[in-house]
Amino acid sequence: MAVTTSESARQRRKIAALEEQLHVLEAGHATKQRDTNYYMSQGRAIRRMVTLYDSIEDLICENDRRCEDDSEDVTIDSTHGFVNSQDRLQMGYIALNSAIPWLNERASELEHEDYVRMLKKLRQGADSARGDDTSKLKNLVPDWINRDFKPNPPVDREDKNCRGFVHDACGRLLCPTELDWQNPVVKTGIRDRADGYIVTEMSWPTFLYEKYSADQNDLEQGLFKSALLLQAFKAIFTSPSSAKDVDGDGDAANIIENNRRARRDISGRKVKTHLRFALSSITSWRSVDGDFDYIQFWRNIVDFFERAPGRVAQRNIKELLTWWTRKVFGTSRRADISNAAMSNMSVNALARQRAQRDDAFFDSE
Repeated sequence: MAVTTSESARQRRKIAALEEQLHVLEAGHATKQRDTNYYMSQGRAIRRMVTLYDSIEDLICENDRRCEDDSEDVTIDSTHGFVNSQDRLQMGYIALNSAIPWLNERASELEHEDYVRMLKKLRQGADSARGDDTSKLKNLVPDWINRDFKPNPPVDREDKNCRGFVHDACGRLLCPTELDWQNPVVKTGIRDRADGYIVTEMSWPTFLYEKYSADQNDLEQGLFKSALLLQAFKAIFTSPSSAKDVDGDGDAANIIENNRRARRDISGRKVKTHLRFALSSITSWRSVDGDFDYIQFWRNIVDFFERAPGRVAQRNIKELLTWWTRKVFGTSRRADISNAAMSNMSVNALARQRAQRDDAFFDSE
């Protein structure tokens, strides 16, 4: 038998229970939204520091496969570089764990549905960052070329169809180093894609070289030292305003030590691919432009740094990375400061004066 109670009291209790349920739902939604924002922001590092093309799922699957066969290690041959695509994926997974160190632990904690959602948001963040970077360079590169090369007509900031080999300045920068763009026969042959003048990813473009000129007897000299590369790197990893002047060394005090994102891609591997896209006439991001394969171009750049065939090449890579560090971030001279000079600096001098006044005060009492 029910005990009669006030109807209004029962209604108030129902309302309170419903409000509590709504609060729980809203709190859960807010938590999911925070997680979504976090995953997308963290995912932006993937296309910048890990891999420009491989999917996160492929990287994880490759590592899982190796965990089931722990006798298999990454094999890098000094002559042929990465033995196969699986080794490339595994190296990508190692880089992924370095860029997003919490990923493995978080993946083991989540239910499958939440895990899939996390990967989706990381992927969205990664692709969003790539889109932002290509869009940024699409607008900035014409300004740099027009300022430094003063072409007539100038490179159009809006219409990419007028870039590529159609435009003389862009064509010069995209031209393979083994060909002379100033030769009318070469220029016509490239534009017509004639035999002997087909441009593929197996030729280093002129825009990669210091002063946009390569020594055919020493193709490593000046490679990856062009002003355009420095400008593109600074525009993406530091700020567009820092890309205005690249003639001298960077003006920061070893910011590289505090800027993990830029430090991990100081070689600017992905920037080189993005810059090639910005100079080209294709209007949307894709992996193949005519006869030019961007994926293989990316791998050629990675292999240049990872496949150094001997001690001399490894030393040159180290010197090149040091050059990039200095040009982008500057260098710190703190280690050159003597103890005597340090003690006379105002912070230390003030501390010494305060101690002396304190001692004098107690001595006078």
